[in-house]
Amino acid sequence: MSQGDVLTICKNAVQTALTISAPFLVVSLVLGLIVSVFQAATQIQEQTITFVPKILAIALILIFLGSWILNTMLGFTQYIFTTMSNVS
Repeated sequence: MSQGDVLTICKNAVQTALTISAPFLVVSLVLGLIVSVFQAATQIQEQTITFVPKILAIALILIFLGSWILNTMLGFTQYIFTTMSNVS
């Protein structure tokens, strides 16, 4: 196995991790911004207000995108096992 093969595997691993985590990060970022603007507008400075919408949003993402996430992870796992079996 050459260095190029190892770098390709690492690149695919990072790309898969970013692809899977992107929906969670984007939704959390947007909800955090919305709640922060709401808190600034109403002058409510309670720290726990941000957690409930984020938890609900993450649960909804898991419900709607769970099968896509699982298929993406399975595809990468099959790629890794196929690559491992081709190593001489």
